[in-house]
Amino acid sequence: MKMLKFFSLVFLLSFIHRIGFGQKTDSISHKAPATLLRKETNADSVTRKDSSVHKKYDPGRASLYSAIFPGLGQFYNKKYWKVPIVWAAVGIPAYTFFDNRKWYAKTRYALAVVANGSQGNADSLNKVDALFRDAVLAGDSRDLQNERDYFRKNEDYSVLFFLLFYALSIVDATVDAHLKEFNVSSDLSFHIKPAILEGSNAPGMTLTFDFHKARPKPVFDIR
Repeated sequence: MKMLKFFSLVFLLSFIHRIGFGQKTDSISHKAPATLLRKETNADSVTRKDSSVHKKYDPGRASLYSAIFPGLGQFYNKKYWKVPIVWAAVGIPAYTFFDNRKWYAKTRYALAVVANGSQGNADSLNKVDALFRDAVLAGDSRDLQNERDYFRKNEDYSVLFFLLFYALSIVDATVDAHLKEFNVSSDLSFHIKPAILEGSNAPGMTLTFDFHKARPKPVFDIR
């Protein structure tokens, strides 16, 4: 009878211990996902914060600045040495446009004086540029017409080059903003190896570029 009471007490204690350990395990298992969720949430916030910090140069903003004023996108990208180059590339065609437009107007007026037969009119002749006055007095309309077409062609070329360099400045600022965030690895390398050329079986050389970082070999291969 005493042995029966003893075994009953041992069984009761072991049952109570198992119930208590099971409840503790359940509480830990229920708490673990919340803890992991908090850790994941914090990691996500840190990742988003890092991405917002590292993205300092916006390509869209650089393009907009360059479209508003030439060189402003390069200034935004902190490529200050490019700003004078952009100004020269855009400013020279702009200057030649207005200069050729001025001479085009002068040759056009001189040609109009010849066409109207106003060479004898002193007021009309005084308004003709000195460079074309001899041609006007001689009535050489062909020479004046060639000069007019020459300045008109240069005027059109000036507009074309102005638009071209303006667009290139926008593209340059956009590409620079993209490359600001581009991480170039310092492990870029190339290897020269002997090889046999296909078809001719002649000896040759191969040039191999490696753009990947070297991966460390595991000490123990566990499969």
